[in-house]
Amino acid sequence: MESLMEMTDENTAATPTLTWVVTGEDSQWTTPEGSASIAPMETMPDAFIQVDQPAQEIEGFGACFSELGWAALSRLTQSERDSIMEELFTPGVGANLSLCRMPIGANDFASDWYSYDETPGDHALEHFSIEHDLATQVPFIHSAQERQPNLKLWASPWSPPTWLKTNGHYACALPVAGSPQAEHPNGLRPDQVIEEGTDGFVLTEENLITYAAYFGRFIDAYREQGIDISMVMPQNEFNSSQIFPSCTWTPSGLSSFIAHLAPEMDKRGIDIFLGTMERPDDSQVEQVLADPDAGPNIKGVGFQWAGKGALPFVNHAHPELRMYMTEQECGDGKNDWRYARYAWTMLQHYFANGATAYDYWNIALDKGGVSRWGWSQNSFVTVDPEDNTYSFNYEYYLFKHLSHFVQAGAHYLPTLSYTGYEKLISFANPDGSIVILAFNDMSVEMPVRLGVGSHVVSATLPADSFSTFVVPAEALAEAK
Repeated sequence: MESLMEMTDENTAATPTLTWVVTGEDSQWTTPEGSASIAPMETMPDAFIQVDQPAQEIEGFGACFSELGWAALSRLTQSERDSIMEELFTPGVGANLSLCRMPIGANDFASDWYSYDETPGDHALEHFSIEHDLATQVPFIHSAQERQPNLKLWASPWSPPTWLKTNGHYACALPVAGSPQAEHPNGLRPDQVIEEGTDGFVLTEENLITYAAYFGRFIDAYREQGIDISMVMPQNEFNSSQIFPSCTWTPSGLSSFIAHLAPEMDKRGIDIFLGTMERPDDSQVEQVLADPDAGPNIKGVGFQWAGKGALPFVNHAHPELRMYMTEQECGDGKNDWRYARYAWTMLQHYFANGATAYDYWNIALDKGGVSRWGWSQNSFVTVDPEDNTYSFNYEYYLFKHLSHFVQAGAHYLPTLSYTGYEKLISFANPDGSIVILAFNDMSVEMPVRLGVGSHVVSATLPADSFSTFVVPAEALAEAK
């Protein structure tokens, strides 16, 4: 793969200070044959990048470490795996992943169910151990840290230990009869189903204290492995009754747990976010924030899937909180161009509504992307288990169109158009450069003129493509 530093003078001669990278269905991360230019504004542009109205500060971009991701990468040679991790994590090379997610125990892309203590009644956590993670999660994260020493991590559980739940099982729901998931049974009985809107956790004082201590032991055990975690969320998709590891919580139940969790996390310097939100119901966030014992401990909120509908309201009501996009919707394992085009709309929605961080989901999966519980999802990298080859997928290149260029500490910039051109996402970097991601969703080329301060960036966007323009601060000065 050609890095920006390897692009030739011939490719960039027309605009020596302006970077332009394009991805389409047939070619990814290329320099276009045409030229882009920057000049003083003399006529009305198609859209304005509102450089004088910087919005939220961006903390970073990332993805999630999971067992099946490491299993897929482990099919490859050490050299190939190193090359992928270099592309994903090494600053300045590829995606610059720097703010990533990890599970506390099994997630839905684990090899199977496990927790760190499955000994019933072990409130002293005498049997707590992360030994299961030493073969997968720990080496996966260590490999990333080798390339990105400043890697930040946050964590959430999919399910508490089963003996702390009302049904004594890791799942909350049964697969639908006749579905592909029914071919991967979870062993749940009909009488063990936990409904959304109820507390799947047994809310006794003893259990709440134990589970808060469980989080603390997790933080401590990973620190012993040289892995620091900076933030936790109490539950992945706390609204959702799922066939895989899951646990439903009511806002009042979450408030009770957060009040117990906060002292354990405070002792370790760990932030608590509320999430992950998977319902478009901001009132559930408001109920927790209003709780006098829980609300003051919440530093941010995480949103994914249908939770994106609540993001604008929570962000508007609570500008003091950080807003994370915690899991990009995961597709169907086809990794096709159609879904990359949909992924564009998610990027635009989250950043336009206050997201300060954006996390993709699966880093790598085997071809087809099938989970232990029988459905398929997309990933940055696909590994073909038949011949142990790999490829980067469309969504990776789209993600890289922002993450490669947008620096930590950048500010989102709103855009404005009087001509209907609104498919833009823009940022101002700390070094003064401006990053613009433009989507031409038409089947023909489209000339575009983008106002940046008192100047205009002009180019002809290839049909059905993503384009990133990076305007260095000195280019704006030179264009005067």
